[in-house]
Amino acid sequence: MDKTSCYHCGDDCGNNPISHNEKNFCCVGCKTVYEIFANNDLSYYYDLQSAAGSTPKEIEGKYNFLESADIVEKLIEFNDNGIQIINLYIPHIHCSSCIWILENLNKLNHGITTSQVDFPKKTVRITFNSEQTSLKDLVLLMSKIGYEPYISLDDYNKKEKKVDRSLTYKLGVAGFAFGNVMFLSFPEYFEVGEFWLEQFKGVFRWLMFAFSLPVVFYAAQDYFVSAYKGLRSKFLNIDIPIALGIAVLFLRSTLDITFDWGTGFFDSLTGLVFFLLLGKFFQQKTYSYLSFERDYKSYFPIAVTRITKDNTEESIQVYDLKSGDRLLIRNGELIPVDAILINGNARIDYSFVTGESEAVDKKSGDKVYAGGRQISSAIEIEVLKSVSQSYLTQLWSNAVFQKDKSGSFQTLTDSIGKRFTIGVLTIAFVSAFIWLIIDPSKTINVFTAVLIIACPCAIALAAPFTLGNMLRIFGRHKFYLRDTQTIEQLAQIDTAIFDKTGTITTAEKGHVYYEGLKLSEEEESLLKNTLRSSNHPLSRKLYDILSEHNIVPLDSYEEHLGEGIMGATKSDKIKIGSATFVGKPQIKNGDNTSVHFSANDQYKGCYIFQNNYRDGVSEIFSNMAQDLELAILSGDNAGEEKTLNKLLPKGTPLHFNQKPEGKLQFIRTLQEQNKKVMMVGDGLNDAGALAQSNVGIAISENVNVFSPACDAILDAKNFTSLYHYIIASRKAIKIIKLSFILSLLYNVIGLYFAVTGQLEPVIAAILMPLSSISIVLFTTIATNILGRKLAKQ
Repeated sequence: MDKTSCYHCGDDCGNNPISHNEKNFCCVGCKTVYEIFANNDLSYYYDLQSAAGSTPKEIEGKYNFLESADIVEKLIEFNDNGIQIINLYIPHIHCSSCIWILENLNKLNHGITTSQVDFPKKTVRITFNSEQTSLKDLVLLMSKIGYEPYISLDDYNKKEKKVDRSLTYKLGVAGFAFGNVMFLSFPEYFEVGEFWLEQFKGVFRWLMFAFSLPVVFYAAQDYFVSAYKGLRSKFLNIDIPIALGIAVLFLRSTLDITFDWGTGFFDSLTGLVFFLLLGKFFQQKTYSYLSFERDYKSYFPIAVTRITKDNTEESIQVYDLKSGDRLLIRNGELIPVDAILINGNARIDYSFVTGESEAVDKKSGDKVYAGGRQISSAIEIEVLKSVSQSYLTQLWSNAVFQKDKSGSFQTLTDSIGKRFTIGVLTIAFVSAFIWLIIDPSKTINVFTAVLIIACPCAIALAAPFTLGNMLRIFGRHKFYLRDTQTIEQLAQIDTAIFDKTGTITTAEKGHVYYEGLKLSEEEESLLKNTLRSSNHPLSRKLYDILSEHNIVPLDSYEEHLGEGIMGATKSDKIKIGSATFVGKPQIKNGDNTSVHFSANDQYKGCYIFQNNYRDGVSEIFSNMAQDLELAILSGDNAGEEKTLNKLLPKGTPLHFNQKPEGKLQFIRTLQEQNKKVMMVGDGLNDAGALAQSNVGIAISENVNVFSPACDAILDAKNFTSLYHYIIASRKAIKIIKLSFILSLLYNVIGLYFAVTGQLEPVIAAILMPLSSISIVLFTTIATNILGRKLAKQ
């Protein structure tokens, strides 16, 4: 009896195979994987390898060690209430289809919540429910669909993964072949008849052919795979003309030497691949450097409160934390490290990490994980290990809390790259058709020459090098961006909206005085301890000036965004905030900001804050008003209206008493009018507005107000440079466009020779590498000059 093999995994289907689309499957799981691929135009997955989902026999018992709870604990980065998160290294990730498959693992296993791919690092971050599936089942599933993860406990302990050196090897092969082919081409370049004898000409040409084989079939294979995937996905990516050019170069050159039509274009072929890979190598090194730099600098403005041995509080930067340190985490603050809860009522929101919005209650002695946000009164924790900057950087980029920005955004390279591909293919076919009429003998020459010379590698290099370098430059000036796309969006901004308190005002200066009834010792102690749990700038300022009192744990704590806070013990309750919130709506506040409070529902008085605006506010608003529409959205009352009218350009809209939802709606209304909006806030009451805006910038003043809703973090000391950063972003886009023009100039020159049938190998050999090298040099020099100008301003 013939054996029936499963179409997906190749195993024996037994006596009762499952049939679907005239294909046999051994189980419902294999059939489901096939259906997902087929329904999303990914059935070519099986064209690359028959029984592509086969699981090698050695894998069946290979991951038995994942049944050990101790080992699993070392591998996973988050484990709480059945939710586990792991970051797996997948060496086989190579194209957009891989990304799609790995980011839809939840369709194959319902225990998987989300999966997010980091393509440059070839990792996938998976959130799953350990009660529905185990880590071992997860790994076996990935192995079954062809994406076996690389797991090494040693590598995890060292926090290093195996380096993928394939690009280095390919670059070495292409460089070796290019050098030798150029050397073998010299006699024909200079027409050295005495040396280029008939008996050596054939040998040299076939040697060049031999050197080109590993270049085409090994070094350049990624371009062919990417082009193939793009075509099958009905997407014209920039690798299509590159792959076409390489293929045509090789076929044309092979025909040339086979029929003795000429020496071919093996020099241009190997040179093209070498410089393409060289550009990719530089790009990879640049991004690796930037990634390292961002890991240790992206959070420099972010600090936490450490409790010293003599029970005083001090602000320190997160990268100075050490195991054993005691930290104070206030309401709304992010837990920066894995730690043990010591004191307080912990209610942790892990939605930033897991996507689960339900908060988790913790008691003293429980472990709390980095990335959670405390949403109750202040707690004290003890650090288990030093902060992982790379983890925080990853957290900032986590798709779980990246809200969709209003409208679709297409990068400059995407839009130009697609047009370029269409343009090159059009010119190639039109030119070939014209020469078919004029002189059919030159048709193939012209068609191949156009595809050879119109190399888009310079276009592919311009944006990554420019924006990557700008990301590094901004970081040096304490302006930390989420990604390079933020630079492109910042350059398009035409409207700037500012919060007032904590954004254009500062709590570091100014006087505070009290008006009201005298407080008892118990009331002042409760006031101090309630303020201790709040992260609002006014709360922090007031907390610092009040007399020292013993720390008293609160039985309940509530924070009402835009209104105030409430703290209570078993016997007393206190409210702090706006006059309306504490029960005194008739109070007039004058020209200054005031914070009112009541004890046990009896109004006590208020603290008056003399607002101090940041140095240079008037200057920066005057500069920005030249080409941006400005507005102030404040949650405070209109007491500061006269002062703001003097500081800000005439006619600047001022909106007071704005609730968080009102700020968000205001920005959404502007976006409906096709405005590109930048929101600048302190990250506390502005999270919704920051997320809704095209670019959300959080001002950091040495406090832990990190908000994943923002696209950028700006050190408050560099607030006056904000407009310079916007101008620099616009100039960066101009540099990219100039790079495209420079690349286009090379292509026009080359296309002239190609279309007119005059392309010589030496011309192609010079123009193609010259294009790539000059673009990289131009973008690097131009952005460095831009960086030096920023440093002087």
